[in-house]
Amino acid sequence: MAKINNKTKIEVTDGVLIPARDDSAIFSAWRISFYGAISALILLPVLSPEPYKDILLFVPDGVLRTFEVTVLSIIFALFIGLMVGLGRISRFSIINKICTVYVEIIRGIPLLVQLFYIYYALAKFVKIMDITAAVIAMAVCYGAYISEIFRAGIQSIPKGQMEAALALGMTRSQAIYKIILPQTIKVVLPPIGNEFIALLKDSSLVSILAVSDLLRRGREYASTSFFYFETYTMVALIYLILTLFFSRLVAIMEERMKTNVDQS
Repeated sequence: MAKINNKTKIEVTDGVLIPARDDSAIFSAWRISFYGAISALILLPVLSPEPYKDILLFVPDGVLRTFEVTVLSIIFALFIGLMVGLGRISRFSIINKICTVYVEIIRGIPLLVQLFYIYYALAKFVKIMDITAAVIAMAVCYGAYISEIFRAGIQSIPKGQMEAALALGMTRSQAIYKIILPQTIKVVLPPIGNEFIALLKDSSLVSILAVSDLLRRGREYASTSFFYFETYTMVALIYLILTLFFSRLVAIMEERMKTNVDQS
């Protein structure tokens, strides 16, 4: 992050930059990108019905499948991340070691390789359906990253909170679940929101497993019509709209949580 003339702020992240809710500038980067993509998605089929209109009619079920994979994956990834995050701060050495090894191994293997491994390599022992393999691979992969978010969030809570809870007669487990975790959720929401958006984009990788997501449906249309430029332009616009839309939702949720904290 850097400031230029105390006015311009430059931020570089590994995902979509979540916009500030109070950013009311008419020509903000988010508004230009979001409304520009929507305008292009509407105008292209009007100006050139063939093939743009046909593409829009061909890919909606792929969008639904993309949502299905993304939502299921993030639900399981959150559960895995929470359990592993708690394991990473556990006082039991064996649990801590197992969770740490899991995080190091999974984060060291590309998601694409994990998808191939679960769907193709494990097929030697057990047959896994394409969408099931996709959800498992993405949940396991993102669970490792989310576990670090939870771990950092838990450790960011002042130690005095735990000490006070123990002094009141709570066990360590009760203190974590009743005192520490509720405060942690407010801390980890923004980075988890970014992980959800990143997962939404990475869901395009499941098309290699023959899952009929948005990208797969686009490839099917392009391979039969040979309108590659037009098809992938529409697919890219849809992905852009989805990621920008959810980045705004995450920003709104974060702002509301801050407001509730200030009021309390």
